[in-house]
Parts: sequence; C-alpha cells; structure tokens
Amino acid sequence: MIFDHLSLGVADLDRAAAFYDAALAPLGYLRLWRSTRAVGYGPEHFQGEAPLALIQHGPDARPPGPGFHLALAAPSRDAVDRFHAAAVTAGGLDEGPPGIRAHYDPGYYAAFVRDLDGHRLEAVRHEPPG
Repeated sequence: MIFDHLSLGVADLDRAAAFYDAALAPLGYLRLWRSTRAVGYGPEHFQGEAPLALIQHGPDARPPGPGFHLALAAPSRDAVDRFHAAAVTAGGLDEGPPGIRAHYDPGYYAAFVRDLDGHRLEAVRHEPPG
C-alpha cells in the first residue's frame, strides 16, 4: 500500500458521516470509530489507523482543487453500481455513472460522484478485459 491513511475536511460531520455511511457500505467499508471531531472508515475488523477519516472543519472546510479525486476499490461491478446509487440517493452529485472506462483500460469499471463537501470520489473495479 502506498499510503497509510487519508483525511478529508468536512463542514458538517454528522451530515458527512451519514453520506459516507451510505456510500461506503456497498464497497464493504464501514464506520470504525467516531469522536467529537472525526469519523474513521475502513474494512470490517480493520486494526490500526482508519484508512479514511472525516475531520470536522466547519465553514473553513474546502475540497482539494481540480485533478484530485479519491478512488475506492470495489469488490465487484455490482458494488460500483450500488455505491453510485447510494451516494446519489444520499445527496451526492453524479460525476459519471457506472460503466467501463476503456480510455483508462478495457477492464476498468467505475463510477464517479461528488460528496456533500465537494470531494470527488470514484469506486473502481479492475477486471481482465473481455
């Protein structure tokens, strides 16, 4: 693994946690812990620093600029589809529906959304072309 963990600043922790609870569940990631200023997510039974954390920053929270997005590994195409549907239902913006992204790779199945704080998220499944 190339990174240990990633933290995203959010304006409203309760609102962001509700969105991520819904959007990450289809990918097999869940809320591992919560404090007064942060929420951590990762795979069930994960030990150590949560791979993804949301940090309460209030009105000062800003997403990274153009070019940044967080790609989350999906266990199946169905999980990508369910991630996209759950994220949009939870108030996220559709940034690209589920489908093959042949311009990346013939086996690259992904969907893109923007969360409630403007962070661009992707769920991706890498498969052999065919």
